[in-house]
Amino acid sequence: MGGILAVIGKGKDPQLVKELSKRMSHRGVDDSDLHIMENGSILASERMSIMDLHSGKQPIQGSKSAWMVHNGEIYNHQELREGILKYHTFKTKSDSEVIVHLYEEFGYDFCNLLDGDFAFVVVDGDDYIAGRDPVGVKPLYYGLDERGRIYFSSEMKSIADQCKSFSTFPPGHYYTAKTGFVKYYEPEYEEYENANQPLDLDLIRESLIESTRKRLMGNVNVGVLLSGGLDSSLTSAIASRLLAGSKEKLHSFSIGLDADAPDNIAARKAAEFLGTEHHEIHFTVEQGVEILEKLIYHIETYDIISVRSGVPMYLLAKAVKENGIKVILSGEGADEVFGGHLYFRNAPSSEEFQKETIERVQKLFTADILRADKSTMAHSLELRVPFLDKDFLDVAIRIKTEEKQPKTYEAVEKYILRKAFDTPEDPYLPLEILWRQKEQFSDGVGYNWVDQLIEYCASQVSDEQLAGASVEFPYNSPTTKEAYLYRSIFHKYYPQVSAAQTVRKWIPKWQDNLDPSGRANAAHLKADTEIAKAGVTV
Repeated sequence: MGGILAVIGKGKDPQLVKELSKRMSHRGVDDSDLHIMENGSILASERMSIMDLHSGKQPIQGSKSAWMVHNGEIYNHQELREGILKYHTFKTKSDSEVIVHLYEEFGYDFCNLLDGDFAFVVVDGDDYIAGRDPVGVKPLYYGLDERGRIYFSSEMKSIADQCKSFSTFPPGHYYTAKTGFVKYYEPEYEEYENANQPLDLDLIRESLIESTRKRLMGNVNVGVLLSGGLDSSLTSAIASRLLAGSKEKLHSFSIGLDADAPDNIAARKAAEFLGTEHHEIHFTVEQGVEILEKLIYHIETYDIISVRSGVPMYLLAKAVKENGIKVILSGEGADEVFGGHLYFRNAPSSEEFQKETIERVQKLFTADILRADKSTMAHSLELRVPFLDKDFLDVAIRIKTEEKQPKTYEAVEKYILRKAFDTPEDPYLPLEILWRQKEQFSDGVGYNWVDQLIEYCASQVSDEQLAGASVEFPYNSPTTKEAYLYRSIFHKYYPQVSAAQTVRKWIPKWQDNLDPSGRANAAHLKADTEIAKAGVTV
């Protein structure tokens, strides 16, 4: 776990590569190292030790001439060691090391054997392979410099000023010089017609429990983000059961403007029911505004909802790490898998509902999980997402669409999840938490956060500046003062056109007000259709 950087090709100054890697030192504070290959290629790593705390330093050499760097976790590494790699000699106990041995055993064709969240590069003489996990939980970028060297990096900041062009490495792919990009992850659920499986509540429950169990792997303390919403409350409930009987209580964390914030109220109720050691963090709008620039530098996007949600998540991650936690579970991804965003209820047909579900999961790497990874790793805190386990996705997304889209109004959001865990004889959560209305994170921390943030941005941007936005930023031009301010901060650190092109803006469908706040949807219990007074926020 941490940050990786690879420069493939001759002539790059190793000291410069070390400095470029250090731009990501926040991702891994335990170790930092690089290896220079005989042909001049360089691998660098900023490591946070989670599995092998003592001997898992990267880059790691395989049995022969291949070396590798890896960011993420391989949950089935022990199974691989004891199975198809049982004749290999391992140097460490690190989960990462299986990657270089799989390369030695199978060449390029091994990514589908990995169960985990990962971005890696293996270099073997003049041969190399880079790969990214199925849905892009772990970030990865690639670029090309003026001399034809190719770069791979966990964050854009390490390569943006080194490459003449760069882009986001697509999830579910690997890349080699011989093959180019190869899509190794081709799940059946990507075709909407394959949503033809009968609803099996036991299978849903068992799959999510297994997914959560995997993500408790490690030799460090694991905590849970507990907003009091359905998703984080379920992962917290499952984790608390799986860890029952352990020496220490499970630590849970929530954040809001004050004790009366919607998320804090609900999180307290859930934590009391689950018996977690709960930590409630408060922040002010002024504190949030103060870190805007730092936050945008870290998350590397100007997407509106990512910034609004990223600020409280950044502050929360800081508090989590200060409490001695290195790994945290999150409910990210459930809204996309089950159509939990309020706008889904306006889908014109079951077919469109299913297509939007698939597309949202496929694009999560540009929005929620990008923000979640980078705002937590800014404090060297690893975030894990049980809802995006590939086995769980295979079960959940292929359920017949009509089962996900029940007619009863109050049961629309993630109906299946609620039914799967609504067990009166053995309750996972209080009913008021299990059936709480969907609340987006940026709203749940307190409605004043988004409202006052919009007001602050308006005070920082003149009418003249906004009027000239299309000239100043011809690509993806901002159309509101909030969007303009975020774009200006982003441009300060990442002025390259390639940088701007890595950003995808999240815009809800099927509603008149296109502001990404949940309160912009008329179905919200406290809908505020004036939230985007300045126009469409994009």
